[in-house]
Amino acid sequence: MSDPSPASDPAPPSAAGRSAGPGWGRLLAAARRSLERTGGSLSGSVSLSAPDEAERHVVIGVTGVHRPAGVARVSVRLVELDGYLRDAHGIDLASAVGPFRDRPGERAELADARNAVLEQAASSRHAGQPWFDTWIDALRRDGTLTRIVRGGLPFAQVLAVLDALPASAEPMPVFAERVLGDTKALTDGPLRGLIQRALATWNEVPAPAGAEQERALWELAGVVPDDLASQVLVLNLPASGGLLGDWLSAAAAEHVPFRVTLHQLRLAPLVLDLAKIFVCENPAVLRAAAGTATAPLICTEGVPSAAVHALLSRHRPDTVIHWRNDFDWTGVRLTAAALARYPGAVPWRMSGTDYAAADGPGIPLAGTPAPTVWDPALSRLMADTGRAVMEERLLETLLSDLRA
Repeated sequence: MSDPSPASDPAPPSAAGRSAGPGWGRLLAAARRSLERTGGSLSGSVSLSAPDEAERHVVIGVTGVHRPAGVARVSVRLVELDGYLRDAHGIDLASAVGPFRDRPGERAELADARNAVLEQAASSRHAGQPWFDTWIDALRRDGTLTRIVRGGLPFAQVLAVLDALPASAEPMPVFAERVLGDTKALTDGPLRGLIQRALATWNEVPAPAGAEQERALWELAGVVPDDLASQVLVLNLPASGGLLGDWLSAAAAEHVPFRVTLHQLRLAPLVLDLAKIFVCENPAVLRAAAGTATAPLICTEGVPSAAVHALLSRHRPDTVIHWRNDFDWTGVRLTAAALARYPGAVPWRMSGTDYAAADGPGIPLAGTPAPTVWDPALSRLMADTGRAVMEERLLETLLSDLRA
């Protein structure tokens, strides 16, 4: 027995597809997905698997081609469906499915917005510098650039901050007001996070984890988030000038470690009338020397804070600063920066010989290799050996130097 063809559309869709009748729901949903993928193109077709009777009758009515009962799949060309709806119901396919996203258009708009951000980046005074290009490339590769565009983050402000750096020990609220017109603009949020990521790349250090590392990173760029949190740990460092000078001298007389804040240093007329000052990275060295008479010692506790540099700026011109860090790539970069910053600075136990003399396997070197201009053999030896040596491994030698 033949399957009767439907005499008419049993339940046509209303305008915008608000109340599609039996047989139309899946067909219009498939058409909607196709229009979204192609930006409204009618050049494709849609199909339904295992159509029910109502769907089969609708397809027969649209195409004029008989499909037998139990057919596994039916297909309809979109242009054919559009024409049928126009003729039978006076609406086009786009109206029948309702508002839909133009995904190709959205992708093109997103690409244009991404390119606009990259054009902004190209205008930065840092453009072309290796660190800046590395940072931008990372933003592109990991999807951050897309999130910047979609989230509406003011990338021009990010560039304005970077273009104003480095600063000169400027309080963060003052810096933010000067550059962005808002004292709290860098307190928190995605703007701060994106800038910190750039600063980490700029200084070739890991991304900060926690408030203390964030503070140190900003201070590397000359911006001080908190002059009370910026501190320097010292031992046996007598000084003159105000109450702080008295405190330092009293602590030195008792060989007691003492912490100095940047806030105190800004208030005190401090003078370090010393022939030599030793600088280490790890508190373990200072702790081991505490309680004994040693040469004046300053501990940076990692990346030197603004307080470290403010204190060292009070030394006399002929003071010799003996500086050292861990034997890792970050450490040798920090040593190189200190030797460049302070004309009276010399490496302290930072030679290839000192590195080779440290027994034990050490931990694997990580990060990008850095040159050691004071001893080129050191960087080559570190790269060949592939291990880091922390200051604690040289503790007895360092204590001997301090007590000599």
